[in-house]
Amino acid sequence: MTVDQIRRRLTEERVDYLLAQYVDIHGTPRCKGVPASALQVFVEGSAGFGGAAVWGMGQGPHSHDMIAMPDLDSYTPVPWAEGVARVACDITVDGAAWPYCSRTVLKRGIERLARQGYVMMVGVEAEHFLVVRRPDGSIAPFDPDGVDTMEKPCYDFKSLAASMGYLRTLIRYLEQLGWEPYASDHEDGTAQFELNWKYADALTTADRLTFYKMMTSQVAKTFGAIATHMPKPFAKLTGSGCHFHISLWDAERKRNLFVDPGDRRGLGLSTLAYQFLAGAMTHARALAAATSGFTWTPAFVSYGDNNRTQMFRVPEPGRFECRLVSGAVNPYLGIAGFIAAGLDGIEKKLDPGEPNVGRNMYTLTPDEVKKTGLGIIPQSLPEALDAFEHDPVIQGALGTELAREFVTVKRQEWIRYHSTVSQWEIDRYLTLF
Repeated sequence: MTVDQIRRRLTEERVDYLLAQYVDIHGTPRCKGVPASALQVFVEGSAGFGGAAVWGMGQGPHSHDMIAMPDLDSYTPVPWAEGVARVACDITVDGAAWPYCSRTVLKRGIERLARQGYVMMVGVEAEHFLVVRRPDGSIAPFDPDGVDTMEKPCYDFKSLAASMGYLRTLIRYLEQLGWEPYASDHEDGTAQFELNWKYADALTTADRLTFYKMMTSQVAKTFGAIATHMPKPFAKLTGSGCHFHISLWDAERKRNLFVDPGDRRGLGLSTLAYQFLAGAMTHARALAAATSGFTWTPAFVSYGDNNRTQMFRVPEPGRFECRLVSGAVNPYLGIAGFIAAGLDGIEKKLDPGEPNVGRNMYTLTPDEVKKTGLGIIPQSLPEALDAFEHDPVIQGALGTELAREFVTVKRQEWIRYHSTVSQWEIDRYLTLF
């Protein structure tokens, strides 16, 4: 959209306040408020940020300001507050693209796809919990009616009905935004939910997922809850995934290049799709660092038919789902990683081998795993980072500067976690010795 088109929308929609929004290295939305009256100077680069105050932006207190340059096509009215709109931004410093900007990293991958005539379409399954904070600071599942207590609450009507007001509000907002929502459900954990909306091109999906997290946080509090996309807020409950559904289309976005009705393997995938999939499998262990995974996630680097025990599931012809991705994903970096991995598979004409069909991968014995030669998903953050550091393709997707910063931030995160004394340790060891 042009500045004049945005100006007309601001008037028509009575918007007087803009959120200049970007993300830090974790994918956390960061914003500065801009009055709509300052649109022209905003477009010219007036929204400045001190990068040292934000995780992983490659700046110290001495650094020049980061300037958020708005992508006007991302203009999104804020449904939960009158007179407000969000504009996703790319970070620049001294007039140049900033290599630590996650959105810029994804746009670089998209441009690489475009040079080969491809457009990547991505759908997401964004699971999250509703929780409340107790007086002592701990959290509990949000259960206003006291009915969300089943051992297996997935799809339970009573559990869904207790939070129907929250879910209906979100769906109404998504419809207003034109995202085409088509389902919502109670997931496998207590007070855990998922909403689904239509897939879009990679950048649009990353922008929408970021905005969706902002939206859930604001809608939840009107119902007395906290919305968390933390992958594992409760030790004994299922974690939250954010599974990616991926396909490549032609430049006009009219033809899905992953579809082949004559696929001899019976999954309806084209040779291009298998090559892309093989690249993703080849780099899966490094991708784990940028996407992360928790419960109800695969244990092995495998693919198959409509089978949720596979890392890569083919639910229908023309696309595959990666079930490794968790709610903690920075969608810009995660999708950029998949682009690099998939293109590596296409350029090298890799093949993923035969699919695992009708097999429960969770039941494999150690001997069976050894015989099949399956790769094993990293079991800890340090293991995933080791794989990332030894994978030049996935590091290249992020760029030298951001890849280095990513490893530094994540290793520091692990040190802080490992230095914490947990309640489990106190309960187990306080009087043991």
